Amino acid sequence: MTLYAIIRIRGTADLHPDLEKTLHLLRLRRRYVAAIYHSSLPGIRDMMRKVEPWATYGEIEVGTLEKLLRVRGRLEGDKPITDEWVSSVLGLEGGVGELAEKLVAGEIHYHRLADKGVKPFFRLHPPRGGFKRSIKRPYGDGGELGYRGVAINDLITRML
Repeated sequence: MTLYAIIRIRGTADLHPDLEKTLHLLRLRRRYVAAIYHSSLPGIRDMMRKVEPWATYGEIEVGTLEKLLRVRGRLEGDKPITDEWVSSVLGLEGGVGELAEKLVAGEIHYHRLADKGVKPFFRLHPPRGGFKRSIKRPYGDGGELGYRGVAINDLITRML
């Protein structure tokens, strides 16, 4: 089972209504917003393939996910996700690190924590140092869009 991180890179100009609906369902409602989903969810791969002209995605690692949760993870009321909150509400004594491990292992689904007050998306900065290539071309063709594999971890680190 794989945990994917999806980051929206492009805005809303020239956006087809079907694509806008798909981005909305993925909770990618504006630029520089990320969401994480397991590969086991039905239809998630088709949705990722459909939003490739506006987003990039890849497999996120445990260390990067833990850093993402600590820096950009938010509860309702714009409060950060802390070790104390994780241990008291979710019952995980290892804090945010254990939460990240369980997310990658597939034991917990991040988008299902919304009923506990967790915002199911991450607001990010534009990447430090800028994008290295064009945001109008696919990753494999010298651009930034679409599937990029484990290279998504570098991009997330630059966007924290």
